[in-house]
Amino acid sequence: MSIVLIRAFVLYIVLAFSLRLMGKRQLGELQPSELVVTILISNIAAIPVEDSSVPMIMGIVPILTLVCVDVIMSGIMMKSTRVRKLMIGSPRIIISDGEILQKEMKRLRYTVDDLTEAMREQQIFDITQVHFAIVETTGKINFMLKKDYQTSEKQDVSAGGSTKNPPSVIIRDGVTDKEQLQLLGLGEAWLKKILRENGVSEKNVFLLTSESGGKYTMIKKAG
Repeated sequence: MSIVLIRAFVLYIVLAFSLRLMGKRQLGELQPSELVVTILISNIAAIPVEDSSVPMIMGIVPILTLVCVDVIMSGIMMKSTRVRKLMIGSPRIIISDGEILQKEMKRLRYTVDDLTEAMREQQIFDITQVHFAIVETTGKINFMLKKDYQTSEKQDVSAGGSTKNPPSVIIRDGVTDKEQLQLLGLGEAWLKKILRENGVSEKNVFLLTSESGGKYTMIKKAG
């Protein structure tokens, strides 16, 4: 019994250190690649505890190896947009201007029940109140209500007219998201014009967001 307790304590320390090194978030916020590593680590850690004949090193080495792989992959994904999209995907819009994008929901394999359940979790019970909805890479759906249904704190009392879709990310870390550019109906000519006016190249832009009307926000790379 004492051996099992010692093994469990040692693995607890290793796991706590590993997760601290990974710097991960709550379970519901994990990306797919992060969730895979977490599940594998938990399964590997259970083996030396359940079977005392298995050397501790057989549990510690694979755990540390997975942590190292995760840290390396995180570094690669920070540098490469293509790898990041391949590993964790990208946010997808499923409701725009109050219209449900059924093809996009089918592509994501989201059912009506999934949508209405996510609405209820955010205290929304009427689909006609929703102006915009986006599926994050974690699978969570975030909603934006139509102007008439927003709380007074969220309404812009100085702005009239109907609700607009929130700004979309056009350039992230020097890489242009051509799909978002097309969805906004702006085109590459508009982007080149904006870059030229600001005297900056695409690779030197840290973040560029824009609304469908062309109102944009640009943050240049530091240094």
